[in-house]
Amino acid sequence: MKRVENLQRIFNSGIIAVIRGARPEKVRRIAQALAQGGVEVLEVTVDSPGALGTIEQVAQQQEGALVGAGTVLDPETARAAILAGAQFIFTPTLDVRVIEMANRYDRVVIPGAMTPTEILAAYQAGALAVKVFPAQMLGPAFIRQVRGPLGHIPMIPTGGVDEGNVADFIAAGAAGVGIGGALVGRKMIANDDYEGIAAKARLFVQLVQEARAKG
Repeated sequence: MKRVENLQRIFNSGIIAVIRGARPEKVRRIAQALAQGGVEVLEVTVDSPGALGTIEQVAQQQEGALVGAGTVLDPETARAAILAGAQFIFTPTLDVRVIEMANRYDRVVIPGAMTPTEILAAYQAGALAVKVFPAQMLGPAFIRQVRGPLGHIPMIPTGGVDEGNVADFIAAGAAGVGIGGALVGRKMIANDDYEGIAAKARLFVQLVQEARAKG
């Protein structure tokens, strides 16, 4: 199944770059900068201007990139994003219909969950990994403790992950992390600071690799 292969790519990367609010003409440059820094898994949130067209363009033109859609709240939006070329679906909440839609089209779906009950429910509904959100509020200790009984479920903390805590999340057992403003910040986007984005990507790749090496 293609979704299993793509999920493994996400795990191998360890980083999903979350691009929110960037105009379509900037997203391709952002994707190139991320790739220069070693991050080739990126999510365009569907509440961004022209998101579906942006997903289609980047998926076709950015060779080697794995492009997904984020902030997906319903199955209709999931289907539209998939038809535009999204290879994975990231959601902030748990909606079983979105999981079913993504699985129907053999796409990775990573639904949002905040409690052990929601994490298990997402997995039982067919998600192969779960986005633990908002990660900053829950903290690395939450991941470590929940992985006690639910260690068979890959968890990807997202929301407030930054340079100061990314290594702790990986050390706690996270399969990867979603990183938004700390990697692709609004100020950098506004200033067309693509070199800054590439440098941030390199930093996060290094931090994740070092944390994984420590085991």
